[in-house]
Amino acid sequence: MKKKIGFLSFGHWQPAPGSQTRTAQDALLQSIDLAVSAEELGIDGAFFRVHHFARQLASPFPLLSAIAARTSRIEIGTGVIDMRYENPLYMAEEAAAADLISSGRLQLGVSRGSPETALRGSESFGFVPPEGMDDAALARAHTDLFMAAIQGAGVANANPQMTGSTNPLPIMPQSPGLAERIWWGAGSRATGQWTAEKGLNLMSSTLLTEDTGVPFGDLQAEQIALFREAWKAAGWEREPRVSVSRSILPITTDEDRAYFGSGRDEEDQVGHLDATTIARFGKSYIGEPEKIVAGLLEDAAVREADTILLTVPNQLGVEYNTHLLETVASHIAPALGWEPNLS
Repeated sequence: MKKKIGFLSFGHWQPAPGSQTRTAQDALLQSIDLAVSAEELGIDGAFFRVHHFARQLASPFPLLSAIAARTSRIEIGTGVIDMRYENPLYMAEEAAAADLISSGRLQLGVSRGSPETALRGSESFGFVPPEGMDDAALARAHTDLFMAAIQGAGVANANPQMTGSTNPLPIMPQSPGLAERIWWGAGSRATGQWTAEKGLNLMSSTLLTEDTGVPFGDLQAEQIALFREAWKAAGWEREPRVSVSRSILPITTDEDRAYFGSGRDEEDQVGHLDATTIARFGKSYIGEPEKIVAGLLEDAAVREADTILLTVPNQLGVEYNTHLLETVASHIAPALGWEPNLS
């Protein structure tokens, strides 16, 4: 399977020793510069996490639009937007505008979100689940309305004094094809099946909220297989996209060795997200490029996915992360079936 390679930045910023992203402005401007450098290398995608109430990237559409205006080929996206926080109609306008600026390069990952620093943070944004609806159901309801809006559904009655009718009006602008480029961040096999039933692309989470004792890659591969079976059963005509994220840290220089030579986190981790939720986290791939290639070729989920997102240590700055991406592009990605996107 031909692969696409993108980077995924968590957009951390803090005035800590060694950090190259000391302020929010640093994180934003460096994200733009890294996307430009990645495009020059032929990398396929620039993706960004979205977190609220934290020293991380939070409002994606100004950033994605700025990247769109500075680039011409690279896909731009999120991994993921917490839909509990979103006004679906305003988001539909923002997403369409960003997609039009990029000429159809937006690949938008959305989801229920993850454990966060704020207690019931989305309620501070004005979104309180109605009685009988939990946070997950609220996120899915917001997603349903967002998807309807970007597909042109009428969502507000016209003012007859202005239009001569009361027909339902769609949000504007509309960006044709955007609905086929929405991904759901799925953290379990059951959610992967739900994603297929809704006709969304699958963004397999950086952690899975279940543990069956098998390696993380094998558990993700099960999720992907169930997603594809459910997609086929739903009768969708187009081929879906599937992404997985991996921490890939090749060591080819003394600087690489100083940062990552300890070889930490080279095994899956199992832990608790909260008092009741167990999770399995994937290992990092660290070492010489040949060693990393061998490991990735044995990773069942990497084999099954069409898109691999590399989680980058953004606080090490643009120059270092460009070096990291260049090493992956030159010495690792071609062995996985990747070709640079240069046209």
